[in-house]
Amino acid sequence: MPNYGGSLDRVFQALADGTRRAMVERLIRGPVSVGELARPLEMSLPAVMQHIQVLEACGLVSSEKTGRVRTCRIEPDALRAAEDWLAEQRTFWERRLDRLGDYLLDDPGTPEQRGSL
Repeated sequence: MPNYGGSLDRVFQALADGTRRAMVERLIRGPVSVGELARPLEMSLPAVMQHIQVLEACGLVSSEKTGRVRTCRIEPDALRAAEDWLAEQRTFWERRLDRLGDYLLDDPGTPEQRGSL
């Protein structure tokens, strides 16, 4: 199992906020200016910038300024690390549930039923 360290913690902490998840969902479609990113959100531009800073700090988003326009883009490696971790957890639990299902299918019945056989 890979050691993700604190970086994965910061990614999930950033994604715990609905506004930041909405920003990530928008950025997955392609780079966009901060103004475009802020347009559908009901908050001030400084508040949007604070959310962007959190996303940048955990490595999910990068931005660059050209003239007066700051453009944000998703950083797929950080998102991929979270996806990989989730896939590992899904695989682990699917195996456990499969084993439980096999056990339940092999079990001849409840303890009361076993005693009467």
